[in-house]
Amino acid sequence: MKYLFKSVLLLLVLSLGFVACRNTEKDEEKTEVQKMMEDPDNKVEVKDGGDKIKIETPKGDEVKIKKDGDEYKKKVDRADGSESKVKIDGDEVKVKTDN
Repeated sequence: MKYLFKSVLLLLVLSLGFVACRNTEKDEEKTEVQKMMEDPDNKVEVKDGGDKIKIETPKGDEVKIKKDGDEYKKKVDRADGSESKVKIDGDEVKVKTDN
């Protein structure tokens, strides 16, 4: 009985230790767009069931994301006038930057 109690107590301590030490922070796994969408200062518009997303920041930056089938387009217009576009079509990635 004494060994059973010690074994159960040891298992309890170990299981609590594993649960307490695991990484519960999920912010590290979020993308930049997800973080921008959760920011209360940003204006977010979602259309077509999530196929079109538009995010406007107080600084004047604007991010547009569009999904057409298996093709994704991301356009970023910055307040300083620079612009960048990313197009992902299957395995092909095209990046265009205007400064």
